[in-house]
Amino acid sequence: MNIFVAKLSSATTGEDLQDLFSDFGEVTSAKVIYDKETGNSKGFGFVEMSNDEEAYDAINELNDSELDSRQIVVKKARPRENNDRGGFNRERSFRPRRY
Repeated sequence: MNIFVAKLSSATTGEDLQDLFSDFGEVTSAKVIYDKETGNSKGFGFVEMSNDEEAYDAINELNDSELDSRQIVVKKARPRENNDRGGFNRERSFRPRRY
């Protein structure tokens, strides 16, 4: 199961998440998401656990708990939406700017 973890401190690492969630079972991956341009943490991450029952236990126990002096949010991750990130919205009509 893929687990979403939010409101992370900028100091929290993937290793910190790995350690925290491993108390509940096998963690197959743990990562904090970083901004590509600045290299700063975006304040959220994902943890993958192989056993759903253990994952639900972790979610129930860790949601609203404290990690690195921050109260974190932990919930089942939703499937990624297929967003077109092309930057130009083709659905809107183009209107030239009047000067």
